[in-house]
Amino acid sequence: MKRIKVKLLLISLILITILVFTACDKQTASEAFNTYEVKWEDKDYEAMYEILSKDSKKYISKEDFIDRYKNIYDGIGAKDINISVNENDEDSEEIKFDISMNTLAGKVEIEAYEAKMVKEKIDDEYIWLVEWDESLIFPQMSKEDKVRVDTLDAKRGEIYDKFGNGLAINGTRYNIGIYPKLFENQKQNNISKMSQILDIDEERIKTALEKNTNPEYFVPIVKISVDNTILSELLEIEGVKYQEINERIYPGGEAFGALIGYIRPITKEELEKDEENFYNNRSVIGKLGLETVYEKTLRANDGKEIYISKISDGEEIDKIIIAKTRPEDGEDLKLAIDSSLQEKIYEEMDGEVGASSAIDPKSGEVLAMVSSPSFDSNIFSTYLSDSEAQKFDEENIDRLQNRFNDVYSPGSTFKLVTAAIALDEGSIDPSEKISINGKSWQKDKSWGDYKVNRVSQKLSNVDLNDAFVYSDNIYFAMAAIKIGAQDFLDSSKKFGFNEELPVSYPIEKSQIANKNQIDSEVLLANTGYGQGQVLVSPLHLSLIYSSLVNNGDIMKPTLEIDETIKSEIWKEDIISDQNKDILLDSLTNVIEDENGTGKEAKINGIKLAGKTGTAELKSSKDEKGKENGWFVAMNVDEPKLVISMMIEGVEGRGGSHFVVPKVKNIIEEYLKK
Repeated sequence: MKRIKVKLLLISLILITILVFTACDKQTASEAFNTYEVKWEDKDYEAMYEILSKDSKKYISKEDFIDRYKNIYDGIGAKDINISVNENDEDSEEIKFDISMNTLAGKVEIEAYEAKMVKEKIDDEYIWLVEWDESLIFPQMSKEDKVRVDTLDAKRGEIYDKFGNGLAINGTRYNIGIYPKLFENQKQNNISKMSQILDIDEERIKTALEKNTNPEYFVPIVKISVDNTILSELLEIEGVKYQEINERIYPGGEAFGALIGYIRPITKEELEKDEENFYNNRSVIGKLGLETVYEKTLRANDGKEIYISKISDGEEIDKIIIAKTRPEDGEDLKLAIDSSLQEKIYEEMDGEVGASSAIDPKSGEVLAMVSSPSFDSNIFSTYLSDSEAQKFDEENIDRLQNRFNDVYSPGSTFKLVTAAIALDEGSIDPSEKISINGKSWQKDKSWGDYKVNRVSQKLSNVDLNDAFVYSDNIYFAMAAIKIGAQDFLDSSKKFGFNEELPVSYPIEKSQIANKNQIDSEVLLANTGYGQGQVLVSPLHLSLIYSSLVNNGDIMKPTLEIDETIKSEIWKEDIISDQNKDILLDSLTNVIEDENGTGKEAKINGIKLAGKTGTAELKSSKDEKGKENGWFVAMNVDEPKLVISMMIEGVEGRGGSHFVVPKVKNIIEEYLKK
């Protein structure tokens, strides 16, 4: 009987054991690892930890496990993790698999992972768990090893003028800072001296020092150019040190600020809009000017190296590269800009608010684009002193505004367009004398009390040449009315109005009228002499005038030059040969004739043609408006230069006559060099 009971007990124990292992065997090691795999791909580190064996949890705490994965994966920019399990024996406790992921160094594919699975009893149930160590981060990794990411710096493309002069280059600056351990000896006295030399508030220095907790740590304060003479003074202060750093340098100063722009560290918002995923939080990006316009050409693609730093006794003894991308330098940019001409124009504008553009009429090369007043691009990578900041505040002028890409009322400089259209349409006979008496004129009483005024009443019989020389508004108002509103609008298209200029720099469209509609005869009359709603950019105006010394053609404006870029015609035969000669003679007389409005521009030995213009800006006829002064001029024999300049606020200062001598000085220096 006892033997029977013992046998029954043994049978029961065997059955229980069979049932337990049968329950455990319902999930294979591979199936258990699959759960871990899914959590891994989702970067659910907390859930991954719960699938570790007991010994693994003794080996590493949950907090350290999560931090280890998070720090490494975030550091290498791991995403799109994909785990591919190899074909394993169903009874195998070792799962072999491969991993691919996208990282800062590109796509990484790592083979030869091996996870050991163990059975453990959890809540009266046997389940498969993962036995973990660092080899499940990377197969070659051990406990003391570190995963590091090095940036392999690429160089941003540089910008040069047509003669190879650097306008935005990669160079060296001095990073001025403090070694606190020595600086503390006479702290307040040193702060005062440093503040005075740098021309910055003492609080700026104090704040930087307060944020630092390590007396051995270099505390940066400002960056200066290597040719700044204050360095020797600063180094006389105990504890003041400097480091050489690689920075963007802008040799041209203020004359080029609006044209070239500057670079700054990328913002969080810009990173979020980066659909290419090109940039990272260490990237710099173009701000304003050509640094922005040519960002995709100039930008550098830093390389990345992800590696395991093999550590022994706290020292790196080896490194195993996981992934590496080589740095790709940005492309250099060579401009048609003539630096000396750009600087001369900026010098002549002398801080006046305005804009200027100059071109080569034969090639279409853009030789200068100036906005005044401007800024020195270097201030965005060095610093702005308190005195400079106060000066800018007191000016109440936006130096960051780029004025040469804006459009303005052109005043009488637009009369060339009206005359060209009228001649082409047969609306005027250039030799016919038109009777114009008095200062004011209106077509008929339907105009109410509105009248067109002219500056000079010297002539009562005016032909086309007289109208240019004396800049007679009434003559050109009459001509516009003879042309007619729709014909005027249609004919203006051949000059490029209401059309994007085919140049890489974004310039606002010029227009004849709002919504391209001239809805009254008064507006048509005003349009004829460049008032009304006419708006033109300085570059477009220079291009229009260039047709007179380029066989009636306008060349495609070219800002960038290289061997692959050839001169092309943008607008062909916009002025016939016969009419071109008539117009060019009249514009030459504007300067050569003793009564010409541009006579101050006359240069002995150099034949010039050009036109003055004063645009009055006001919201009602009774208002005394502000005036913009214009002058556009070009040399006629062997044409090399067409330049237009606009200066705001010339009322009470001679109108356009305030601008004429400035343009004369520029042309004279340019042609005689």
